Amino acid sequence: MTTNPSAELLDNLLTATGQTTAAREEVRVWSMSGVERVTFPDSSTAIFKYAKKPFDGEDQALRLARTLGVPVPQVQASAVLDGWLGMLMEDLGPSVREADDLDGVAAAVILHGSRTAPPLPVLDQQRLRTLPARALEHLERLRKADRWQDADDVEDALDRVTQASEARSAGATIAPFGWVHSEFHPTSLHIGERGWRLLDFARAFTGPGLLDLASWHGTIDPPHPVRLRVFLEQYVTAGGTPDALVPRGGLAAENWALGWHRMWAVEWFMEQSIRWIDDPATDPAYIKAVRRHLSDVLRLLEI
Repeated sequence: MTTNPSAELLDNLLTATGQTTAAREEVRVWSMSGVERVTFPDSSTAIFKYAKKPFDGEDQALRLARTLGVPVPQVQASAVLDGWLGMLMEDLGPSVREADDLDGVAAAVILHGSRTAPPLPVLDQQRLRTLPARALEHLERLRKADRWQDADDVEDALDRVTQASEARSAGATIAPFGWVHSEFHPTSLHIGERGWRLLDFARAFTGPGLLDLASWHGTIDPPHPVRLRVFLEQYVTAGGTPDALVPRGGLAAENWALGWHRMWAVEWFMEQSIRWIDDPATDPAYIKAVRRHLSDVLRLLEI
């Protein structure tokens, strides 16, 4: 695995912002990205975030969101090196409390209400419909690499979703359709002394806003359509489009949203497994997550 060039990236960013040195302190680091707090000689601080492909366009998404009036941290400088992005951002300081559901709907209404942004990738009905077929392609590549050999059940489930996908993906462009944050969880909403900021735009795209709302409660617990229905109703009450409650693909909005969000996650896990992480040691964990999500997909999309 190529070593991450964070030290060199930070040097470039310090030069760009006229700083000489900074003390680094890890906040959260994993194989594909890291977040650190850096302290300058004058005791001021900033957040240093670095990430490798496919997370290397976050600086553009953040600058775009800010231009469109979405409350996000300010990017002070960014640089790219060997497929890694480095950013220096304003330090928002400690959060005063955790984000709750009402904070979530308020943030979603603002994000989904902003103009769509041309540079973002698009997930429309055509693209949504191809997710199970793309997942099958990842599976084929994994098997050619002598991995995921005992995953016939995964293949069968993906075949079934592929057959149903044209009918079930209908209504993908019903509002809210536009900015999708895609990592929309309470941990991505920072509530500080000076209000809230939305973080983690590394995988933002243009698509069905319902996927954000479906991701808010996370994927650790089983999907809970009734809970999401309440969240959708709160979203509409807070100023979100009433179309959020409209059935699509022959399903209730909440089932459609949860089912397609899980399918989107499955395709991402499988691509990560063969392309971005590409480490056979992680296969058991990925296979387990994919199986769990696929059984949810079949149930929620009524396949």
